[in-house]
Amino acid sequence: HSRKSSDYIAAILELSFLVVQRNNNVFYHFDWVYYLTSHSRRFRSACDIVHRFTASVIQERRTALNRLGQNAWLRSHQGKTIDFIDVLLLAKDEEGQHLSDEDIAAEADTFMFEGHDTTASGLSWILYNLARHPKYQDQCRAEIQDLLQGRETEEIEWTDLSLMPFTTKCIKESLRLHPPVTGISRCCTEDVNLPDGRVIPKGNVCLISIFGTHHNPAVWPEPEVYNPHRFDSSASYCPLAFVPFSAGPRNCIGQNFAMVELKVALALTLLRFVLRLDESRAVRRQPQLILRAENGLWLHVEPIHAES
Repeated sequence: HSRKSSDYIAAILELSFLVVQRNNNVFYHFDWVYYLTSHSRRFRSACDIVHRFTASVIQERRTALNRLGQNAWLRSHQGKTIDFIDVLLLAKDEEGQHLSDEDIAAEADTFMFEGHDTTASGLSWILYNLARHPKYQDQCRAEIQDLLQGRETEEIEWTDLSLMPFTTKCIKESLRLHPPVTGISRCCTEDVNLPDGRVIPKGNVCLISIFGTHHNPAVWPEPEVYNPHRFDSSASYCPLAFVPFSAGPRNCIGQNFAMVELKVALALTLLRFVLRLDESRAVRRQPQLILRAENGLWLHVEPIHAES
């Protein structure tokens, strides 16, 4: 599985690059032109890897479910949390029909593609920002240590996640400064009147820059400064000024899960390691499908016990 997983991750990175490359090349907007290029062949190859990976996961789960039977399988999982694939395998429509493998694969591909790369980007930038600001890093670590006093670090519980106010502010400020998804598009369902008098006609597709909104000095004073106190309870800002997960009825379906992942991963990292910048490597943002760092984000990681 480790080989399959690494191939899957490489394919996701390849697809992210190729999607942006096609978008930026006006000639590639014509399908017949794009299909003749080597980039199209790379795109189809990466898609095949992603789809094969998802199909193999679904097939393994379906085989296990069929072998035991649904009732026996459910009994064997009593008291255990079932995951998204299991929920889809057990789901039925109004007529009592189970979802096909193709339907499940479409849903799973969306969750895995959208959830893997974005969370990895978000966590990377959070670790980088805390390495840049040791004072905030120490405050987060102290908050988590106080919360888990007398417990093993592996015992982080669901209720703990709402008791990390400063750590949550640091995560939000990193998502403001480095939003994993830098833009979204929306189709206007009605005419939109802009403040300067111009009108965007109904039916037009608009690209909304999340990065631009998060770095607008009229909304966020000193927008390039990492300041978690922007999210103090006493602070006031328009809800639509902070949209790392988009907004409205078509916002990110996985945003709550993503915040849980970020909190748990950050807490476990800070309890074990001190993060320091690698001053020898300059960091430049590289907006692709997901906001990355050109040549990666390099940090020095020191085990906590080494300092004691």
